[in-house]
Amino acid sequence: MKFVKQLSDDESVTLQNCMLNHKNSYCRMRAHSVLLSARGYKINQIADIYDVVRNTVTTWLNAWESDGIVFIYDTPKQGRPKKLTEEEQQKILEIMKKEPRSVKHAVAVVKDEFNKDVSTDTVKRLLKQLGQIWKRVRPSIKMYRNEQEFAKSEAELSELQAQHKAKVIDLNYFDESGYCLTPVIPYAWQPKGKTIEVPASHSKRLNVLGFLNTECDLSPVIIEGVVDSEVVIHCFDNFCETITKTTYVVIDNARIHTSAKFKAKRFEWEEKGLYLYYLPPYSPELNLIEILWRFIKYQWLPFSAYLSFGNLLSSLSEVLKNVGTKYKINFA
Repeated sequence: MKFVKQLSDDESVTLQNCMLNHKNSYCRMRAHSVLLSARGYKINQIADIYDVVRNTVTTWLNAWESDGIVFIYDTPKQGRPKKLTEEEQQKILEIMKKEPRSVKHAVAVVKDEFNKDVSTDTVKRLLKQLGQIWKRVRPSIKMYRNEQEFAKSEAELSELQAQHKAKVIDLNYFDESGYCLTPVIPYAWQPKGKTIEVPASHSKRLNVLGFLNTECDLSPVIIEGVVDSEVVIHCFDNFCETITKTTYVVIDNARIHTSAKFKAKRFEWEEKGLYLYYLPPYSPELNLIEILWRFIKYQWLPFSAYLSFGNLLSSLSEVLKNVGTKYKINFA
C-alpha cells in the first residue's frame, strides 16, 4: 500500500489550482491523484475513479516523489526527426513558387538533388506549415493599370465614402453584369465518389444594371437583350429622379460609359445633383458593386436557376429583390 508523503501548504495550493484550472485534462488528473493519495485514498481507489490501471497510478505517485510538481505538467515531445533539412524545405518552397501546380515536380527534384524519397503528402504538409494554401488562381489585370492613378483614386473614394457616412452626400457604385444558362459554380461540398452535375446550355443573356451603396441598397434593372449607351442613359435618367441630395456615382471606363451620347448627358445630370466619378482603367477592385456580382454568381443563385431560362429569370429576380435584407454584404 502506497501513499504520498504529507504535502506542504504550498504544494497543496499548487495542486489544487492545477486540478481546478489547468486547461489540460491529464494535468488536472495527475494533480488530483496526488491530492487523493495525500488524503488516504488507496491506489486501487484512485485507479477506479479515473478508470486507469493500478500501474498508471503507481507511476504517477512515484514520479511525484522523485520529481515533485514538475511531473504534473506535460513536457514537450521531440517526435521523430524531420525528414527534410531547413535548406531542403526552402528549396521545395522555391520550386513551388516557380511551378505552383506540380507537387510531383518538387518530389522529383528532391530525389535528384538530395537523394531523398518523399511523398506528395509530405510535400503538401510542408507547404501548409510554410504558410501555403491550395486555392484557385485568378486572372488579374493589375499589371496593366497605373498604380499612381489607382492610389489617387483610392484616396479620393475614401474621402467620398467618409462624406457619405456623414450623410453629406450619397455615394453609389454602378455597373452591369450578365447571366445565362452556362453556370458559374466552381466548388461545392459533394459526397465522395459522386459529382453534382448542373445542366449547362446556351441561352439568351440576362443583363443586370445596378446602383449600389455601402448600406447594400440596390437599385437594379434587368434587361433581356443588348445593353448600349441608350439603355444606360435611360437607367441614369430614372435614377436621377430618385436622388434627394448631391450624389456621386462610381463608374468604370466601358465604352458605353464613355460614348459621346453618354457624356453629353453629364451636364444635365449635374444640374440635378448627380455627378459621375470615373475610375482609372483596370481598377475593378474600387467598384464595390463588383463584389455583389460575385456573390450572386458564386453563392446566392441556387443550382435550380440553371434548369431553364425561366428559372434563371425568377431566381435572379428573387435574389435582386432581397439584396440588403436576406442577401447582404458587409462593406465595413
